[in-house]
Amino acid sequence: MAAAFDTTSLQDTLQLPFPAATKQVAGLVNGIQTDVTTMNFSDKIMVTISQAGRLAHWLHVPMENLNPGTEGMHTFSEGDDSLLPLQSLTTTTILGGYSAGQDTTGQLLARQIATAIATKTPNENRLLVVGLGLGKETPDRDAFFAIVDLVLQCL
Repeated sequence: MAAAFDTTSLQDTLQLPFPAATKQVAGLVNGIQTDVTTMNFSDKIMVTISQAGRLAHWLHVPMENLNPGTEGMHTFSEGDDSLLPLQSLTTTTILGGYSAGQDTTGQLLARQIATAIATKTPNENRLLVVGLGLGKETPDRDAFFAIVDLVLQCL
């Protein structure tokens, strides 16, 4: 006959932080209430940017750096392009992205967010998931930077 299974040893391995660390910030972008939320899971970072309470476009950016010689750390250039998103980051739309302008803006926003995370934590290797629910119009330069500023407040 088999011995009873001792569950007390499982208690030590299941001590995960719950709930996931969450931050929220809200602000006006072109006069529209914009809500930004970040959630840090053990294997993913989720950022949502919502206007009018909707999320219509989902993207992901693998943060893992597989370049040889970098030991998993993201490397940054010192030149004029140091403020541009990292070229090594690849953004993929997983849901939504209904128009060419919206899809391009969403991918640029996701790469800019991933670059900000990599700048803050160069050895970050979790998957970044970005949910967007922006208005129908493609954001202009000022709106784009206002959205990035809200996200930076959450990171």
